[in-house]
Amino acid sequence: MVKEKKTFIADPWKTINYPLLSEKAIGKIETENKLVFIVDRKSTKKQIKWAVEKALEVKVDSVKTMITQKGKKKAWVKLTKDFSAGDIATRFGML
Repeated sequence: MVKEKKTFIADPWKTINYPLLSEKAIGKIETENKLVFIVDRKSTKKQIKWAVEKALEVKVDSVKTMITQKGKKKAWVKLTKDFSAGDIATRFGML
């Protein structure tokens, strides 16, 4: 029996709902080269990595996720050293 691989959604913005722009999230941009997003609750870390790389044209180092008390999924996306989270945030109007 052959297992089928799950396919990713063609539109990365179906996975990424919106960037989180709290004081703490902006601090992560400046100090840790991380962007913070609220993402689709059903998405996996691999899907989030793919969506961020496609949508923002960057390379992702790692993804950490958490379900908030309000039931939303928060993703911390660490970019590789080749990309600056501050530059990306400014380019997309997050800062």
